[in-house]
Parts: sequence; structure tokens; C-alpha cells
Amino acid sequence: MNFSNHLLNRKNKVMKNIIIGIDISKKTLDICVKEEAINYFTIENEINDITRFFKRYAKENVILAMENTGRYNWNIFEALEKFNFKVYVISALHIKKSIGLVRGKNDKIDALRICSFIEKNYQENREWKPSSSSIKKIKILLTERALRIKIKKQLMVQQHDYKLMKGIGLDKELKNLNIKLIKSIEAQIMIIENDIEAIILKNENLNHQQKLIKSVPGVGQVLSWTLLSKTEGFTVITDPRKMACYSGVVPFDFQSGTSLKKRPGVSMLADKNLKTVLHMAAMSAIRLDNDLRKYYIRKVDEGKNKMSVLNAVRNKIIHRVFAVIKNQTSYQKDLVLS
Repeated sequence: MNFSNHLLNRKNKVMKNIIIGIDISKKTLDICVKEEAINYFTIENEINDITRFFKRYAKENVILAMENTGRYNWNIFEALEKFNFKVYVISALHIKKSIGLVRGKNDKIDALRICSFIEKNYQENREWKPSSSSIKKIKILLTERALRIKIKKQLMVQQHDYKLMKGIGLDKELKNLNIKLIKSIEAQIMIIENDIEAIILKNENLNHQQKLIKSVPGVGQVLSWTLLSKTEGFTVITDPRKMACYSGVVPFDFQSGTSLKKRPGVSMLADKNLKTVLHMAAMSAIRLDNDLRKYYIRKVDEGKNKMSVLNAVRNKIIHRVFAVIKNQTSYQKDLVLS
């Protein structure tokens, strides 16, 4: 359908929700618009193109959804800040699990599936809101840091493989090149980390929040950055139980009648990066002289599984972090644990 005719037909209709699903790729956006009829559009993934397209819906009641695709979302996030739409950013796994068994896949079908999903489920999902400038910068820098850490790990693995090339005389040269590259990446990581700290230091609220949460045993720089980013400065996620569920440290029951009954376990549908950082924090906490270490030793001595107790420590770290933010006081290490 010609886009101009599409808009003209819409002017005479009673205003109601317009549902939009977007499939995002590096270069383009495939858009499904559902009104009385379903229409498809493809535009460039550029801020000007996105803004130009959505200006036509500026006065409409728009419910818009997209998958979280990392850096490919950045342009559309910036463009959507200009509009008063209800926007939802959904994980690809959430959508996949909700639609059940499907056949076929392309960008047009994916946009329709996102559109259909959000039409049914938008009231059950958290609405996306633009991040502050400081949080936006921290998120981008954390993404860049994670990428370089991944590359560094790959190079470290290669470092051990070069001894296999000793017979053809390439081991020393390649190893030296590898070492230089690792040092360069480490220098870049340090620059990024200093940039993150500088952003937090300049923001009075974030700086204060970081000081509070770093008073909790085990919480260091990386976890503090991650929590400030994920919670948008503790404005988007304010309930420690929701954060614990989001990070995959809350055990769930697995039972159905009398035929299926398993020991409670954590869900695999979690933010794995956050869970990893929390694990490192828990490992750090139980090595220090604090109440979390005492709790860990006591439970292990009672015969509890070490990993289960460690998971409980992760959960307790989250609750303590949210407690110090709520009470606006540093953590008191002599608390009595249950």
C-alpha cells in the first residue's frame, strides 16, 4: 500500500491503539503496523530515517515493541525519545517461548510476531523509558568493556596453543604479537573503566549510590556499575525480589502432581552477565571477615550444598544493596542473619 494513502485512510477512523512490532538488524528496521489492517515497512536503521517515519504517528496512541539487540537498538532508542509512545523492549527468548511451535522465519514474519506478542501482553511488561545521559553512557561503555574482555579471553586461549607451532618456528613470534595485543586491549579496558568512574563521579546521585552499595561485602566496582546500569540508578527496578529473579538467584519449585517433583532450582531465563558478576561478588564476600562469610560457614557446617548456600549469599547481597539504597545509610556489618 502507498504510505500516503495509508495515512489518508487512517484520518477518518476513530483513534485507538496502533500496535507496532519492529525487527531490528544492523542496517534496517522491518516494521509491522497493525490497525484495521496490517501493513509492513522497511526503513534504514538511521536516526533521521526513524524519526521521519514515526513523525506520522506522533499524535496517535502507539504501542510499540522491539527485541533487545544490544547496540543495534541505539539509533531507535535515541529517535523514540522525541515521541510519547508506549515502548517495550522484550528479550528474544521471551517472545520465542510465548509463541510456541512455529514454522518459517524472516524479518517480516518476525516483525508480525513481535507485534502480535505485545498486543496481547503489553500490560504485563515493563514500559521502556529513556535513560539519563549518564546511565546511557555507562551502558554503552559496559558493552564496550564486555566486548574487549571477550576478545582478551580468546587471545589468552590462543596463547597456550602457540606451543604447538614450535616445530615450524612460529611459536615465539606469534606469542609476542599476542602478548602485545593483550596489553593493548588491557589498556583500552582501563581507559573505559576510568571513563565509567569519571561519569559516576560527576553525577552526585550516582556517586552517592555507588558509595552506599560498595559498603556491602563483596560489592566492588564492576557490580556497582552493573547494578546502577540495570536499575537505571535504582529507578526502574526498586524491588530486590524482582532483581533477584531477574538475575537468576531465586529458586523455583518444579512439581506437577505426584509424577514430577524436583528439588527447587534457579531459572535459566536470567541475565547471565549479572549473575556472573554476582557470583564473583559472593565469592569475594565469603573470603572476607563479615556476616555473609559467617552465614556461609554456618550453613555449610549444617550440611547444606555449597553452591546452594553461595546462591543464597548472592540473594542476600542483592537485598542488602537495595536496603542501603532505601535507607540511605551505609551497610552495618554486625547485622544478624537468619
